[in-house]
Amino acid sequence: MSDEKIIIYQLLPRLFSNMCDTCVPNGSYAHNGSGKLNDFTPKVLREIKKLGANYIWYTGVIEHATKTDYSRYGIKPDNKYIVKGEAGSPYAIKDYYDIDPDLAENPQHRMQEFEALVARTHEAGLKVVLDFVPNHVARQYHSDSAPAGVEDLGARDNKEMHFSPSNNFYYIPRQAFTPQFYIGDGDDRYFEYPAKATGNDCFGAFPGEYDWYETVKLNYGVDYMGGHRLCFDPVPDTWYKMLDILFFWCSKGVDAFRCDMAHMVPVEFWNWAISKVKESYPAVIFIAEIYDLALYRIYIERGKFDYLYDKIGLYDKLKGILCHQVSAAQLTYCWQAVDGIGGHMLNFLENHDEQRFASDYFAGDADKALPALVVSTMMSTGPMMIYFGQELGERAEDAEGFSGRDGRTTIFDYWSLPTMRQWYDGGRCSAAKLTARQKRLRNLYKTVLNIGRGEPAVVHGDFFDLMYVNGENPRFNPHRQYAFLRKYGQELLVIIVNFDSRPATVEVNLPQHAFDAMKIIPGEYEATELISGDKAPKTLSIETPFISDLSEYGAVVWKIILKKSREKSKKIR
Repeated sequence: MSDEKIIIYQLLPRLFSNMCDTCVPNGSYAHNGSGKLNDFTPKVLREIKKLGANYIWYTGVIEHATKTDYSRYGIKPDNKYIVKGEAGSPYAIKDYYDIDPDLAENPQHRMQEFEALVARTHEAGLKVVLDFVPNHVARQYHSDSAPAGVEDLGARDNKEMHFSPSNNFYYIPRQAFTPQFYIGDGDDRYFEYPAKATGNDCFGAFPGEYDWYETVKLNYGVDYMGGHRLCFDPVPDTWYKMLDILFFWCSKGVDAFRCDMAHMVPVEFWNWAISKVKESYPAVIFIAEIYDLALYRIYIERGKFDYLYDKIGLYDKLKGILCHQVSAAQLTYCWQAVDGIGGHMLNFLENHDEQRFASDYFAGDADKALPALVVSTMMSTGPMMIYFGQELGERAEDAEGFSGRDGRTTIFDYWSLPTMRQWYDGGRCSAAKLTARQKRLRNLYKTVLNIGRGEPAVVHGDFFDLMYVNGENPRFNPHRQYAFLRKYGQELLVIIVNFDSRPATVEVNLPQHAFDAMKIIPGEYEATELISGDKAPKTLSIETPFISDLSEYGAVVWKIILKKSREKSKKIR
């Protein structure tokens, strides 16, 4: 059992340290530039760890399709008509065995630079998360860096068959790839014959501009056009190829895999592959991106995943509360829906797919983050993740190119974030150029994430929801406030958050069942509020409510060291 909760800091190296302050929409690599793996110096890594992280998810590290020409390094150029953005999507993998050359100071030595980054990350006391993209690859996938003896995907496919258990791809026989958008004319036209199925389960030759047209679907032995027939015996060739890829990155020192769109790959594969990886690398963890609540338990219990995104649960509820669409009381349903597997949920307020918290499309104000941050970090023992720039109030106001102004930070374009430039400051990682508000916000994230990472009651403790006894409490608003307990040993945390724009003094009822279930000794205690450091006497009683002041969009985490039972143990003679 670890003494720390997992706190993941997600970042795109391409954007993280890019100091270009003259970026233009749809700008090329030559104009807009790119951050580098070597920019993650020991100083940078120490500062990320101080923020509270113990894992870093280096997003977009594996080589993917791009409009930048790296043919001088032996990399075959991609056709520009099937690449999204100038930089390309990190999820259109072009070579599972290689590193994105954009991220290397010397592209000829890109793998060595990645290996050095892994070593530095580990020396800083952090672990490495890498994307594993199993459902789809770039349309022009070709590995020029695979180990000797590794056969390319599709090398032996029978392209005359829509489906064969031994094929790596799905085909539309006797049809050319004919999407509903322009793919060029003459020599630069993109040509694919026969057409392959597109990554978002588009099994025709005519994907549209909103399909994942830059990718092709991998075949794990499911005959989608033949009534979802499952052909897993013998084990499909794709399974072996993907297992080899996982072992390759494990051998590089990767500690965890964030598995993209895991629910689009059959659970039987995950059961097989994860079990085999853990036989050789038992400490490696697997995180699933899943957007179907009905599949949560299946992919944990049968699929063997350690953790999975709770996007459609806690994230969606918190966003709804902050957008004044749902009541805070509905947070109770979030843990009830995952009761028994709550410790497997990975929580977040931002990631590369979602709109920035401070954007006009979400909360509109970074200063509203505290209650949601506390709930996400402290409701369960599962991991918490933040996205680079979140701790500085990044608003994603730019229209970067392929990615328009939509409240998200682009994954498709070469770009630079002003908030990160201010903090990264050429590698100095200083607060000198931050505004007073940014300094306050970063310190707040640092405080909350470190509480979450290290407080035993959060890392290991039991959870008790207090909403059912406060629904009709006149001194507590269940639509804008939420309260719960965490306890481990003799340490009790009373956690109350306020999603309202007005401060409040709340009186929280504590039920007898909480005292019985959590073995709480009633009485008067000296308590410490962990976020502010304030100390105050507090009463734990079923007759007297627990009283606390809350600022607008505020939160309190009152820590109480409980009295031990007065009952003396009998001596054995």
